[in-house]
Amino acid sequence: MAVAAVTAATVGLSVALAAPALANRGPNGSAAPVVTRAALAPSLVAGRGADVDFVEQEAENATTNGTTIGPDRTAYTLPAEASGRKAVKLTSGQYVEFTLPSAANAITVRYSIPDAPDGGGITAPLNVTVNGGAKKVMTLTSQYAWLYNQYQFSNNPNADLLHPDWWITECACVPSATTPTPTITKPFRPMHFYDEQRLLLGKTYRAGDKVRLTVPAGSNTASTVIDLLDSELVGAPHVRLLAANVLAFGADPSGRRDSADALDKAIAFAKRSHLKVYIPPGTYQVNRHIIVDNVTIEGAGSWYTIIKGREVALSTPAPDGSVHTGVGFYGKDAAAGGSKDVHLSGFAIEGDVRERIDTDQVNGIGGAMSNSTIDGLHIRHTKVGMWFDGPMTNLRITNNVIVDQIADAINFHTGVTNSVVSNNFIRNTGDDGLAMWAEKTANTGNTFDHNTVQTPTLANGIAIYGGTDNTVSNNLVADPIREGSGIHVGSRFGAEAFTGHLWIKNNTTARAGTYELNWNIGLGAIWFYALEKNIDADIQVVGNNFLDSTYNAIMLVSDWPVKDLYSITNVHFKDTKVDGTGTSVVSARVKGSASFENVDARNVGAVGVNNCGSFNFPPTGSEFSLTDLGGNDGGGTTGPWLAPWELPNTITCDDRPPVVAPPAPSAW
Repeated sequence: MAVAAVTAATVGLSVALAAPALANRGPNGSAAPVVTRAALAPSLVAGRGADVDFVEQEAENATTNGTTIGPDRTAYTLPAEASGRKAVKLTSGQYVEFTLPSAANAITVRYSIPDAPDGGGITAPLNVTVNGGAKKVMTLTSQYAWLYNQYQFSNNPNADLLHPDWWITECACVPSATTPTPTITKPFRPMHFYDEQRLLLGKTYRAGDKVRLTVPAGSNTASTVIDLLDSELVGAPHVRLLAANVLAFGADPSGRRDSADALDKAIAFAKRSHLKVYIPPGTYQVNRHIIVDNVTIEGAGSWYTIIKGREVALSTPAPDGSVHTGVGFYGKDAAAGGSKDVHLSGFAIEGDVRERIDTDQVNGIGGAMSNSTIDGLHIRHTKVGMWFDGPMTNLRITNNVIVDQIADAINFHTGVTNSVVSNNFIRNTGDDGLAMWAEKTANTGNTFDHNTVQTPTLANGIAIYGGTDNTVSNNLVADPIREGSGIHVGSRFGAEAFTGHLWIKNNTTARAGTYELNWNIGLGAIWFYALEKNIDADIQVVGNNFLDSTYNAIMLVSDWPVKDLYSITNVHFKDTKVDGTGTSVVSARVKGSASFENVDARNVGAVGVNNCGSFNFPPTGSEFSLTDLGGNDGGGTTGPWLAPWELPNTITCDDRPPVVAPPAPSAW
């Protein structure tokens, strides 16, 4: 979400993690292709997440003369932000080589190169060859990576504390209460290390062909980290002959001239003529919002039609507080009635956002859009990929790729109803990947289904803040980094209360259950947080798999200042598999109750239920009670995870239990 917790810390956790399976080797010693999904065997996540057109291969499973870094889940480290918590580090002359598992004519490389000494990023070349043939050169950049310091963060690695009066766990103190203010090590809390680039190879290569990424001799970067390669067979460009073609209205496909006015003219003509707008292949410079209402805009495909813009400083702040504008397609403001019947498809939006300013409207898609569809876009380098302020209804967001955001990927901010986010792929957000934030007005009847969310560098993969009758189903969430986890249900940030029901069904999380740097404790792969109101709606958590959780699989928690004010009740866990926890299956740090049925667990690192309640420890037992509805099997080092003696509310409180890293997940 675009508003984050106001504190941050760097006390992290290094865990000895089980390594993924080594790559198979062919007779010549080259690596046979190892295909993964979120760095897991695809069989472990079958039916979960987005069905995408590309194939993922982790660099650590490929052939290389570089150095594997990781595994590590400690915040502010390069391997912690890598998919699967491992990557390959290359220096001048070194390479990593991937064997194509299927025909491909396009690749995406996820990488990290160092920042400039004073911030702002650098560029560096990366050579791409296939089967030793002609060289293509990718120009990598760190201009959109490397944030530092406290929220809302800084691009300057040498900056002093942005908020000297905030709690800093590195010194276990409140700085304003100390003399002098503690000294920090600079750069302080570096993060958001990775970026990615796409490349059309110019021809179709076959399965078994070898894509080699090489750092050329004499490169100006000390190291280049390669996380993964996605390969894809991209189809021919989409053509729409009977349409308002933007070229006829003066748009420049070379990107040299600004095409915003041409798009406006094409849209106006299309609406008068009852035509669609067509944007043919090319790169179009657009440096402001394009307002859309009752219009269909089609590109030739997100690999071919690219809408790219600079971030532009405004001479005076806008009424909404924005101090910049930039490329984006916006529905009309809800206060002005919003937009309807907007249909966007088949193009890329590439922004130029390098710093986080929460008041800025520099999102890829924004405003209010009812009875609308957004399909097949590729969005990167904006603040939020798609941010919607209702009231609005019946929006369908499908088949999009949203990467490398400063904040969220998609946020239903307020008053969004009966809308669906389905089959979208999200990677490397700077805040929640998918969020419903019911600030002021409830979000009602919405569904997040079959999406993949990987490596959010802050906050959660999927977060639901209040609302009524919403569903989170069949999603895959992997590798959240800090101050959040896989799936989050939170009464916070001024959200309306949870009412009606919330269904959380058939999702899989991997390597979640992160370290909460402000509290100095581990979270759950799914966690419930009652900060501002009770959470007492009918919440069904059914059919979910929590794999390789760094700490807990499930957490229910309040905050110390309100621990006796709010509770969490009416939560029901059923048909759940927990494969590997660093600590417990359930951690309860709140008053309330939950029921458990057919929750099977294995490789549990600590006591199955860490039941602290609200820390009042009355003689009658914990303030949090667990109801055993049967079929809760398995456990770990301390025996059955839901032992009879723990029920209903035995106090089994260990505030910071030791971590036992589990083995890698496997078939159940």
